[in-house]
Amino acid sequence: VQLQASGGGLVQDGGSLRLSCEVSGRPGSTYDMAWFRQAPGKEREFVAALRRNGATYYAASVKGRFTIFRDNNKKTVALRMSSLKPEDTAVYYCAASERSYISSYLRDADRYDYWGQGTQVTVSS
Repeated sequence: VQLQASGGGLVQDGGSLRLSCEVSGRPGSTYDMAWFRQAPGKEREFVAALRRNGATYYAASVKGRFTIFRDNNKKTVALRMSSLKPEDTAVYYCAASERSYISSYLRDADRYDYWGQGTQVTVSS
């Protein structure tokens, strides 16, 4: 399985971006998927997760602003980001888990088996 993240870029405070994670191999719908991010000097943090059954979970800091979903072709998991803030600036990574864990474990990066290469999101003030 390979994950290819794309869609990052530079956007102004309050702007929007859409990130995509293309899953090669089995369809993305057979994994639990997630987005994490890592800002300079900080640890990688959970952003959002999408279970194979369609359930979604969000970090408190992005809830109501970000939406994780699968594209119709099932091979891409996207993250729609709106009302972006400078503190959203980070490298964003998509991840996939073979196993389906309880919801609290979805926020743990160690639970994921496959990772994309990351895409930079920069929000200017």
